[in-house]
Amino acid sequence: MANSIKRPGREIRAAGGHQAYVPDPLPPALVWSPELVRALSDADRLIGRLAGEGGRLPNPHLLLRPFIRREAVLSSRIEGTQATLGELLAAEAGAKVERSPADLREVGNYVAALEHGIRRLKKLPLSLRLVRELHKKLMTGVRGEHATPGEFRRSQNWIGAPGSTLANATYVPPPPEELMRCLGEWEIFLHDRALPPLVQVALVHYQFEAIHPFLDGNGRVGRLLITLFLVERDILPTPLLYLSAFFEATRRDYYDGLLGVSRRGAWQDWLAYFLNGVARQAEDALSRAERINKLIAKWRVQVAGASSRLPLLLLDRVAANPFLTVKRVAEEFDTAFTTAQRAVARLEALSIVKQISQAKRDKVYCAKAILDILEEPARLGGAETS
Repeated sequence: MANSIKRPGREIRAAGGHQAYVPDPLPPALVWSPELVRALSDADRLIGRLAGEGGRLPNPHLLLRPFIRREAVLSSRIEGTQATLGELLAAEAGAKVERSPADLREVGNYVAALEHGIRRLKKLPLSLRLVRELHKKLMTGVRGEHATPGEFRRSQNWIGAPGSTLANATYVPPPPEELMRCLGEWEIFLHDRALPPLVQVALVHYQFEAIHPFLDGNGRVGRLLITLFLVERDILPTPLLYLSAFFEATRRDYYDGLLGVSRRGAWQDWLAYFLNGVARQAEDALSRAERINKLIAKWRVQVAGASSRLPLLLLDRVAANPFLTVKRVAEEFDTAFTTAQRAVARLEALSIVKQISQAKRDKVYCAKAILDILEEPARLGGAETS
């Protein structure tokens, strides 16, 4: 695909004597090639379908919880965290898991940051202030906490292989003395409404990563901002679309795309990649949501007629988190332990949930059919990629 040959920024010699890259203000001069127009049309069509059909799903608010957690796991995995979605959901349901508490805390912080951002957008627009709040939620109490949670960096950082230095780094973002000017220009563009929103958010994401305003956590905050941008612009009635699955499954292309802009002005390639990610993840999200709802509808028919309403209520509960413990069910529904036990046993008898722990006390159950849908690899152009 043809690209601009002008590098969208400049190399400068920073105060420490090293070379650093300072990106030009957005937007760049874009060439609307037929390929780019088709990519935007495809992404718009599919995200519109997700918005329309997703809004008609009987329980989009329930699906929001596991979808947010799936995004948290996959975005954190890009940064090296190993926790799985099943482990996170099981821990939240009160089960004991083998995974390092530090890994679970990092993923949990991502969930907290995303949910905080969605709440804050009701009162505060996307802004540098909100970006700092997200970073503080993300980085407090985890590895990298030394990186001043909630504060923009005051020293030079760089991107490169483990053990790399400023001298041999793959990429060196703007020095501290240029940082706030770059961020101010980024924030101005964030509020611009001239470009199609999906193109704008692709540019916003690139520029945030190019500026790299924090000592740690830039990738995760940058991916959080994609979701929050789509929420703020009302692109989706319920934020079911997340791109970290696509980025994680195509990790090399993701990093090459970002670096290609900084080195060669390869905006066309980056936009085509990003818009393809939107299209594929819109298809993926709709498929998962529809299959989960179909399962819940089938199970409702099976559970109908039970003497207690609790088994029926538990179906909504397993849509939000497929893991159950009797103790947690009793607490959440403010009912007797024996009542909760009978309700879970009813679901077990119908093969809706299955006991997955051998413990005599605090048994853990899982609606494996739902977990399988949530954990299956991302589909990219019809093919699965792990």
